[in-house]
Amino acid sequence: MPFPIPDADPAKLGLDPARLERLCARIEADVAAGHHPGAQVAVARHGQIALFRSFGEARHGVKATPETVWLLYSNTKVITAAALWALAEDGALRLTDRVAQHLPGFEVGGKEGITFIQLLTHQAGFPSAEVPQTAWQDAAKLREVVCGFPLEWEPGSRVRYHPAAAHWTAAAVIGAVTGEDFRAYIRRRIIAPLGLAAELYVGMPAGEQARAADMHDVDGTPRIPECTEAHRTAGIPGGGGYGTARAMAAFYQALICGGTLRERRILSPRMIAYAIRNYTSDRLDEYNGVPMHRGLGPHLRGETALARGLGAIAHPLTFGHGGVGSSYCWADPVSGLSFAFLSNTRQTDEFHGPRMDTISTLAHAALIS
Repeated sequence: MPFPIPDADPAKLGLDPARLERLCARIEADVAAGHHPGAQVAVARHGQIALFRSFGEARHGVKATPETVWLLYSNTKVITAAALWALAEDGALRLTDRVAQHLPGFEVGGKEGITFIQLLTHQAGFPSAEVPQTAWQDAAKLREVVCGFPLEWEPGSRVRYHPAAAHWTAAAVIGAVTGEDFRAYIRRRIIAPLGLAAELYVGMPAGEQARAADMHDVDGTPRIPECTEAHRTAGIPGGGGYGTARAMAAFYQALICGGTLRERRILSPRMIAYAIRNYTSDRLDEYNGVPMHRGLGPHLRGETALARGLGAIAHPLTFGHGGVGSSYCWADPVSGLSFAFLSNTRQTDEFHGPRMDTISTLAHAALIS
């Protein structure tokens, strides 16, 4: 099946090919220096792919190719959030609703007032809550665990990144509202209509898992359980999706093209504009100590001095998300540029932050018109 958007000459898209090559040279240098065995990058603009390249090894002795899919980690959060946007657009819920209106039992322990906006902007108040592996594929167990999450602070009073719990809650809501497994709903409502079903997964079929890159620690050892079939199949909604860089760049193209990818529509322009507002202003996210300018899934560049992953010179409305120590995907709705970098090592913040700022800045700097 052909990819839903075509390749194009970067210069014809208003991008400087030399600067894109400089971006690729930086990735090649990092692979050569042993910072990660392999990587993949894609840049798109105006509904076309300007750059798509793979580097190094996906697994030990296995070269990374265009067919390789990479662990997205928390880039998955934006895909899961888009499923909630779709439910709101389809009239099944409102994002200003309380979560407990659609997930009875969630109100236990003082959680009755938590709204979807608070949930998606990391203000829900249960950042440390966890879901055991026994609930990954058991919808009833997942609902029981999520409803039992204990509050750590008053919802709305603080902004603190929820690594997994908020999006497990979203998954339970999707199941409760639709009667459908959250992975199946995300695939049916978001991924497949864009034509990305062969390159983007939240819940990866066993038959496709040979394409998956292994994830490594900084010392080069494979990370467990991320390299297991159970983890890949689970499609952990806040951090377990898999995809190609090209698919993520295309997904973000849809978000800045009014919810449409080559006449394949998943969302309305108004819904996307609502989702990518700055809901947390310049408040500090206590998890990393900087303002994250949270939207309903992605975060925005904003105008503060410090930025995570989106590039220091990004337009303030640029939005996206990262994957812990390994990746970042974003889009600039003003220029029409989207970007995805995926790698297979969970690097330190000391390396990953400056690396992503440099690579993203090189992508922005490639704009010449």
